[in-house]
Amino acid sequence: MSSKQQKPQRKKPVRMCVGCRERFLKIYLIRVVRTPEGEVVIDEKGKLSGRGAYICRNTECLAKAHKSKALQRALEVEINDDLLNQLKEDIIE
Repeated sequence: MSSKQQKPQRKKPVRMCVGCRERFLKIYLIRVVRTPEGEVVIDEKGKLSGRGAYICRNTECLAKAHKSKALQRALEVEINDDLLNQLKEDIIE
């Protein structure tokens, strides 16, 4: 097979973490979504509709994002402690 017949490589999606502001491949980040109904949930599959924000799988990064209220600004809604605890559990796993 010649090089002209090979399929071009697809670009991998890259997203920025709201905590550390570094760019990572989307698959390495946790997506948090504010749904159209106003509920804030963790999007396990990355397919939910709504306003999304990405965070590293790092507890220090989560603490930084919470302290600077970066996650709240990105989602344009208050983040409750239940969601914060759930994010910490997901990061630890």
